[in-house]
Amino acid sequence: MGTSIIWLLPMNFPNRLSELRKLRGLTQQGIADKIDLHVNQIKRYEAGTSQPTLETLVKLAKAIHVTLDELVFNEQERGPGEDFKMQFEALNHFNEREKMIAKELLDSLILKHTANQLAATR
Repeated sequence: MGTSIIWLLPMNFPNRLSELRKLRGLTQQGIADKIDLHVNQIKRYEAGTSQPTLETLVKLAKAIHVTLDELVFNEQERGPGEDFKMQFEALNHFNEREKMIAKELLDSLILKHTANQLAATR
């Protein structure tokens, strides 16, 4: 049995699935047939009343010919923003020690930000 990932999927997953399916010219029945699933389950995914397992997500992405990121996230939801892309690309040229330092620095900044956000909500 596949792993449930209810906590992972963004709120817009049902819309992404429907949108990408239609862009590929597939009906709900067509995609259900491709991944050997009942059409009612596809309807539940697109209605947002059910979440697919990781195994099913992989099958859906393959059937629609997209990556998992494309299926699950909008373009704006993943990766660094335009203002940080060059800096993150530059990290690829760092040696392992420099990468470790950069990662530790980012982890510290993220922890500080998260702590500030939590304190602000109290």
